[in-house]
Amino acid sequence: MPLQNAQRKVSSLALVKTACSNCNLREFCLPYGLDPEELERLDSLVSNRRRMKRGEHLYRVGDPFDAIFAIRSGFFKTDVLIEDGREQVTGFQMGGELLGLDGICTEQHTCNAIALEDSDICAIPFSQMESLSREIHSLQHHFHKVMSREIVRDHGVMMLLGTMRAEERLAAFLLNLSQRFTARGYSHAEFFLRMTREEIGSYLGLKLETVSRTFSRFQEEGHIAVQQKHIRILNVNGLKALMNHRS
Repeated sequence: MPLQNAQRKVSSLALVKTACSNCNLREFCLPYGLDPEELERLDSLVSNRRRMKRGEHLYRVGDPFDAIFAIRSGFFKTDVLIEDGREQVTGFQMGGELLGLDGICTEQHTCNAIALEDSDICAIPFSQMESLSREIHSLQHHFHKVMSREIVRDHGVMMLLGTMRAEERLAAFLLNLSQRFTARGYSHAEFFLRMTREEIGSYLGLKLETVSRTFSRFQEEGHIAVQQKHIRILNVNGLKALMNHRS
């Protein structure tokens, strides 16, 4: 019996440590201004906080949709299989961002979500979140903002693939990562790429050789310094100028 009590205590401490109210990424997942009672109700809603290993699937195409997932730490990619059997990367997600929104429409997931490094996620049952959102209007508004942000991001990718040259696509990709890392309190100029060059190429609609050649060109021109997956941005204005230049 004492052992069971001790185990319950450890579980309780773990829950307190990982509660939404104590999470340093809560500003990305939650609206501002929730009172303690509303935060407690949201904490009780997060049914499953779990650790995922690198390469593990969070969900696959066709899996039933019943929850959305907040990334507490780590990095993910989403992809789909196209007709010739190749994987098409549709996005990269980091801490403070949500996964699983693709399943809302059909109640089945339409893409795969795979951890690119050891990661922690929080599962939020969608039906319960909908009910709570009707009572906490700021939560509903915040969720609408998150969905809008995803739509805007999708439009941005369409612009990348439709109108930009290879160097513009890669410059935009690096600057976007820089902005997202900065928002989370990390360096804007120095970070590790969790994804492979091939995955970057799939996302940007570029061949692996083109991605590698463009990275080399950026380094030769002094825009970045590259050491395997470690990136240092040396000339932010230079990358921005590449995006704004049209031949």
